[in-house]
Amino acid sequence: MKETANEITNQIVPFTMSATQSELTDLSRRLEFTRWPDEETPDDWSQGVPLSYMQEITKYWQLEYKWSERAVLLNQWPGFKTEIDGLGIHFLHVKSPEPNASPLLLTHGWPGSIVEFQKVIGPLSNPVAHGGSAADAFDLVIPSLPGFGFSDKPRAPGWNIERIAAAWDELMVRLEYQRYFAQGGDWGSIVTAAIGVQNLGHCIGIHMNMPIAPPDPGQMDSLSELEQSALASMQFYQDHDSGYSKQQSTRPQTLGYGLADSPAGQAAWIIEKFY
Repeated sequence: MKETANEITNQIVPFTMSATQSELTDLSRRLEFTRWPDEETPDDWSQGVPLSYMQEITKYWQLEYKWSERAVLLNQWPGFKTEIDGLGIHFLHVKSPEPNASPLLLTHGWPGSIVEFQKVIGPLSNPVAHGGSAADAFDLVIPSLPGFGFSDKPRAPGWNIERIAAAWDELMVRLEYQRYFAQGGDWGSIVTAAIGVQNLGHCIGIHMNMPIAPPDPGQMDSLSELEQSALASMQFYQDHDSGYSKQQSTRPQTLGYGLADSPAGQAAWIIEKFY
């Protein structure tokens, strides 16, 4: 029987994460010939990643880091790609050995990837092997956000949070999970919240480790010390840490030239967020 166009589009195909030797050689060359900026003037991180720290990281990346070893670690879990809403989406699908495992969708954030979940995949999918209970087992679906990792990059504007949330719901249904839980942090938290708000009838519960819940304006005069501290942290972020977000959300193409051309520059852009 001949496949229809829709059947072809909905295909789920195995995918192995890899890089060519020419890509790795080019990376090493770019790291070796990094053009460094002048050293920062203060003796701290207030102006960004210190030069000495960045040089140490770059040296490690060029001479010690082994992509082949990382690829083996990542490819130990079944990887796949499928097309959703015209875009190729990469994801891990780790089935639990427990027959009654609950489906769980995990969404990463920025700057991040599915690597964020590597230490919890085992305990979540096979809790018995990690000292837990079979009743807490999950079948895991871990997609890469559009433009991240090995998912395709959007070719037109419009892949917003709501669209990703709808695509994730379609992915779960395509994997024959009519009922599932969803979890996320950072941008994954916002996508997960959108899945709950859309309420398409398949997600039965969400968990977020970066919920954003500003206080009621009418309660600003009666905040606890913890709440006041949280607001102070948010203000510090707005004043000192949020410049990257404004640039990425308004002029990403301009920023992209430097990040795409300089791996050391891209590493610094990401590492500063983890700091």
